[in-house]
Amino acid sequence: QVQLQESGGGSVQAGGSLTLTCLGSHAPHCMAWVRQIPGREREAVATIHTSRGPTYLSDDIQGRFTISRDNARNSMWLQMNNLKPEDSAMYFCAAKWFGPCNVNYNVDAYQYWGQGTQVTVSS
Repeated sequence: QVQLQESGGGSVQAGGSLTLTCLGSHAPHCMAWVRQIPGREREAVATIHTSRGPTYLSDDIQGRFTISRDNARNSMWLQMNNLKPEDSAMYFCAAKWFGPCNVNYNVDAYQYWGQGTQVTVSS
């Protein structure tokens, strides 16, 4: 069983920055940041694999967010810059050992989830 714990969420004004941290008991091959906006489906914002490059939800996200990981520390981060009100959501750390590791793949395939950390961006 893999346990994941997020931290780093909070409230910021538009244009601000936050860094989310995911600390795990292990570091599965594929790790992702998934967000849940009220009234919408969960969506993977970014993924990162131990041996492949990251993927991002959109060019806009790629231009503002950076996903990274440190396997030795069982940790993953999401650096979020130039935040927008539409980025407001609950952000979850998710992970799985096998299977496709990209934002287009079904988020239900992730085996392990953290409790989530809230990000609120005001205009």
